[in-house]
Amino acid sequence: MNTLTAHNLKTPNSQNLSREIEQLIPGGVNSPFRSYHEVGGHAIFIDRGSGSKVFDADDNEYIDYVGAWGPAILGHSYAPVVEAVKRVINDGPMFGAPHKLELELARKLVAGIPSVEMVRFVNSGTEAVMSALRLARGYTGRDTIVMFEGGYHGHSDSVLASSTHKHSSGIPDQFCQNTVLTPFNDLPALEKCLSDNKGKIAAVIIEPVAGSMGVIAEDPGFLSGVRELTKKHHVLLIFDEVLTGFRVAFGGAQGLYDVEPDLTCFGKALGGGMPIGAYGGKKTIMQKLMPLGDVYQAGTFSGNPVTMAGANAILDSLSQPGVYETLEALGAKLFDGLRKSIDKINQKDGKSIPVQLQRVGSMFAIIFAPHPIRNFEDSKSIDNELFASFFHKILANGIMLPPSAVDAACLSLAHTEEDIKRTVDLCSSAFTSLFG
Repeated sequence: MNTLTAHNLKTPNSQNLSREIEQLIPGGVNSPFRSYHEVGGHAIFIDRGSGSKVFDADDNEYIDYVGAWGPAILGHSYAPVVEAVKRVINDGPMFGAPHKLELELARKLVAGIPSVEMVRFVNSGTEAVMSALRLARGYTGRDTIVMFEGGYHGHSDSVLASSTHKHSSGIPDQFCQNTVLTPFNDLPALEKCLSDNKGKIAAVIIEPVAGSMGVIAEDPGFLSGVRELTKKHHVLLIFDEVLTGFRVAFGGAQGLYDVEPDLTCFGKALGGGMPIGAYGGKKTIMQKLMPLGDVYQAGTFSGNPVTMAGANAILDSLSQPGVYETLEALGAKLFDGLRKSIDKINQKDGKSIPVQLQRVGSMFAIIFAPHPIRNFEDSKSIDNELFASFFHKILANGIMLPPSAVDAACLSLAHTEEDIKRTVDLCSSAFTSLFG
């Protein structure tokens, strides 16, 4: 077993770069998820990635479970994507006109996902959700959106405001009146919410696997129950599959759980590392978009050839036999090893240490809480300080997790059994160090 050594990896260049960048970019990051404000210490500056590894500005190597926050499903610098992008960029990165690669990608999505009959490409998950919500409102003629507590749907105004609170300043109060929250995994609460707002609701939006509060899967029958309730109340159902789409299964969580939404939002893994977003659904809804209908959405860079080339290459690879079976096997092996190490500590001391293992496919979380997390209220019991200690113990020994106690970590097809073994050994040592 590997023995933990405090501060085994030295990171002076990352530390100096962190000080400099904080003077020029707010918080030193262009997305707050990348900040180490939750775990303490300075951020690690990454110079390059290859397969399951990333290498920092001090040339330290890490087994990476951030996975670019989802897109690196086949590993970093995946050769087919790199080569596809190189071929296309030589002819020009964008034209602001239709081209064959976006047609090719649209065909693949429509053929691979039964709920998608038409699709529109954008540049990020946030943009996909923002556009899908506008489309839902335009199609139904209603204003109210129902979200689930603790869900994350990007940073547009509609999804950062609710009837009970705002998640950001700078959002007009009227947005709060049009977004209602309800608990995840609670069908009676959703039924009441839909009944109380009868005739007002345009759509219910949900992450089918809640990736931002501990990787929470549905209670059996929850998603199909949500589908039944939205149909009963004549409300659109939107699946936010920005994280789960093409990660938990080729067709996303909707294929895994056999539930068809009216609209779906994609991003992350779909682009294979290129900036992408997409939303799609039934033709009757999608044809409400301009220039056919009267719902406006546009974007200069949407569907650009470079991104489309990368996305086509990644979908070609993900559609090969055995990809998701291998990812599932890697996830099972990792969790089997972690569970055995936790059980060993529990048996030794006759106690139950506060560590929960939560996983759906290649998405996972190591949660420091006394009980499994199944909704936002449960997530309040997560011990952020304990996670921060664990995070730094394994980071100093070359294992990189997201710097957040609740956000999903990600496996890739590039992770090896040796990577998994080293990860289990170092996590086991960290558990022992924390709990005796």
